[in-house]
Amino acid sequence: MLRFSPLALFACLLPAPLFAAELDPEPGDRIALVGNALAEGLQHHNEWEALLYQRFPDRELVVRNLAFPGDEPFLRIRTRDFGSPDDHLKHVGADVVLYFFGFNESFAGEAGLEDFKADMQKLVEETKTKDYSGDGPPRIVLVSPIAFENTGDPNLPDGSEHNARLEMYTDALRSVAETTGVGFVDLFRPTLKLFRETDERLTLNGAHLNEAGYEALAPILDAGLFGEGTPESPNPAVVAELNDKNFHWWHRYRAVNGYSIWGPRGLAGSDGTYNNRDVMNRELAILDQMTANRDERVWTLAGGGTVPDEVDDSNTLPFITPKSNVGGEDDPNRKRGKLGSLDYLSAEEQLKSFTLPPGYEIELVASEEQFPELANPVALNFDDAGRLWVAVMPSYPHWKPKTELNDKLLILEDDDGDGKTDRCVTYAGGLHQPTGFEFGMGGVFVAQQPDILFLKDNDGDDHVDVRREFTEGGQDVRIRKLSGFGTADSHHGIAAFEWGPGGNLYFQEGTFKMSQVEDPYGVDRLSEAGVWRYNPRTERTDVHISFAFANPWGHVFDDWGQEFLADASPGENYWGTPISGRIDWPEKHPGGSQGNRVVKEMNLDPNNPYPPFFKKRIRPTAGNELVSSRHFPDEVQGDYLITNVIGDRAVLQYDVEEDGSGFTATERDMLLVNGGDGNFRPVDLQFAPDGSLYIVDWHNALIGHLQHNLRDPNRDHSHGRIWRVTYPERPLVDAPQIEGAEIPALLDLLDAPEYRTRYRARRQLAARETAEVLPAVDEWLQGLDESDPNYVRSRLEGLWQYQTHNTLNEPLLKELLTADDHRARAAAVRVLSFWLDRVEEPLALLEERIADEHPRVRLEAVRALSFLDGPEAIELALGVLENDLDTFLQYTLDETMRALDE
Repeated sequence: MLRFSPLALFACLLPAPLFAAELDPEPGDRIALVGNALAEGLQHHNEWEALLYQRFPDRELVVRNLAFPGDEPFLRIRTRDFGSPDDHLKHVGADVVLYFFGFNESFAGEAGLEDFKADMQKLVEETKTKDYSGDGPPRIVLVSPIAFENTGDPNLPDGSEHNARLEMYTDALRSVAETTGVGFVDLFRPTLKLFRETDERLTLNGAHLNEAGYEALAPILDAGLFGEGTPESPNPAVVAELNDKNFHWWHRYRAVNGYSIWGPRGLAGSDGTYNNRDVMNRELAILDQMTANRDERVWTLAGGGTVPDEVDDSNTLPFITPKSNVGGEDDPNRKRGKLGSLDYLSAEEQLKSFTLPPGYEIELVASEEQFPELANPVALNFDDAGRLWVAVMPSYPHWKPKTELNDKLLILEDDDGDGKTDRCVTYAGGLHQPTGFEFGMGGVFVAQQPDILFLKDNDGDDHVDVRREFTEGGQDVRIRKLSGFGTADSHHGIAAFEWGPGGNLYFQEGTFKMSQVEDPYGVDRLSEAGVWRYNPRTERTDVHISFAFANPWGHVFDDWGQEFLADASPGENYWGTPISGRIDWPEKHPGGSQGNRVVKEMNLDPNNPYPPFFKKRIRPTAGNELVSSRHFPDEVQGDYLITNVIGDRAVLQYDVEEDGSGFTATERDMLLVNGGDGNFRPVDLQFAPDGSLYIVDWHNALIGHLQHNLRDPNRDHSHGRIWRVTYPERPLVDAPQIEGAEIPALLDLLDAPEYRTRYRARRQLAARETAEVLPAVDEWLQGLDESDPNYVRSRLEGLWQYQTHNTLNEPLLKELLTADDHRARAAAVRVLSFWLDRVEEPLALLEERIADEHPRVRLEAVRALSFLDGPEAIELALGVLENDLDTFLQYTLDETMRALDE
């Protein structure tokens, strides 16, 4: 049942905007929405569009949403060959263009106001010269940003500074509209009034509307565009039909795999007759037709008629079915060792093909034979109750129109604790290519290109309905938490979710992608691969690493907060600190397997490339993990594990050592090798609460995304397996209670030997109330024993809790900046880099670290300086030259100086 708040009715009672556009749509008008996240969200919350059709039920209007988060008048980054804004306005035949701008631009303040007005006037004048529909220039309306809501959350801005800027930019839009003679809608003042007079929270983060907020906006926008006469409320049947219509339009306009649809990979995967571009552009045309079919149903429903339960899509073009390019002794992918076997072994037969070092054993946890839902598993994780979850995406590599979109998040229940799955529970169905996920803040974050969803099971039935959006209040939660990520290639989707020790959630995306993410602090852009960082308390999203990876698909932190990243396609692995300093878009830190191409295409400075922390022997890799389990032998603790999905089809193992400012690693014997079955594709791995190691097996004969057509008939959509590695000579770890544990018990787990135990305890503590956690942290810190070997690391855990809960603790920070252990000092400098605008005299604190006796502490200090400005920061960074510089430190200094010289 669709939820409607009385708030929508209240909004109808608000005074109409002071300067309404007074549009009078002509029959058959095609209306295009262009602009930022506010506009983009209107296709996911269809109350406004329903009011439009109900107001004009006989005019057969068409609405197409062309908005992207982060868009500005002349700054709209897109996947290569996506097409210009004019191309898409021409494609939809726009008679009316609604421009939604002003929010992202407002962060430039008064200094950017005149440039914004000039850009908007130029945009309007240029649009007036175009004929997208064949009937002459489009009519234009400028729509202002909404106000910023003071949510009362102390971790979020109160909006006072935002609203002063937003008002200026709203008035600038009004001025441009008056000068150019186009329509204008003021959403700022009505929503400012709405926020002040409504108790219900209407935004996700102060800046972006939630479900209730879009409901309330609908009549305001309707009145602003068309004047008096707004329908009393949206018709639920019309809204439901619009949900379906815009679902199909969304998958047409925001299609994944754009690099294969219209970009350079379009000619790949050819069978000699059809290539990706042929096959996938036909599917876009089919989606256009399916969207149009749903337009007609909307018109009927809006006019009070009825429609059949099923949509008649029999008028669409036929699909193109390519022939497979797989098979034969001359198959080039077979010769390169990429191809598996189309004759799939049973799990029992596959088990016999594994080779492990002496003392280790492997067993099957689950397979598609028992649980058909386990098809194309891509990522695993353990929740705070110790249960195994797996993301599966049988729609990979591209959802096909007219088929059910039903990728899933599964819970594999082990009822008797023997490591084997007894029951498979679908937590969330109806997902779209969930390439990664992570638990936190009482729910689960799930990748769904181009979004990140937040799902929460409020009724405890281990199931969330994800087919529409809910909010709190006894119902399950499904929220588009973050949006604006690139969709160029599903193979490079958002992956490798990992909590940093200080409470930030990190995740990665691959090359070809162009992303723009709005938050309450502005817009962040990332081109051509990198690592994102999201803070769920402050709702701040930042680019953590901008580097020309091919397809990063692994991210882990060690005991002291140092991070390591795996880049799947080339098989390179990197120590992350030197490439995580400030770099302003569109620049990138130099290096990476895509470095030469990206430098050329984006006209960047190549500089000096960044080296991996060990020399690869084979490619590609995917997930990574550090050994931290008393169940495994002592001599392998701290080893770095990576999966290999083509050459050896194995889990590789490396002995990691400190080396100057950084790290190096030496390969050991492989932990796991699959000697007989070419379909073993290990893509993710993680230590379980009992200390055993779990491995996701994608299990597919075809692994290449480029080598085979996206619709190659031999792509498998049914197999998938989970494996478990143990070392029986040593006992399993007693899995601690984390979910439901008291805060003092969780704090005690921060001293546990296993990193994943500490990780999950941190994750649980992050979800608890700050007012309850931090007093307990203080008491816990006071009770620590200074003679305990873990004393300093425990103090660091306390500091990380303060960072997680967005609370400055300068005395504890200063204590750890001078700790005896260089690893603690380096970690403290990293925390300082987040608090540079909050501590007293940050330069003085960094000055001491620049002269630290250990090069890693010096490197962290140089990196931290990249986030400052001015000659003092430059002079201080150059002070590191008083000591010898190794490769990593020299690279970090070069990049910091580049940031400070801008």
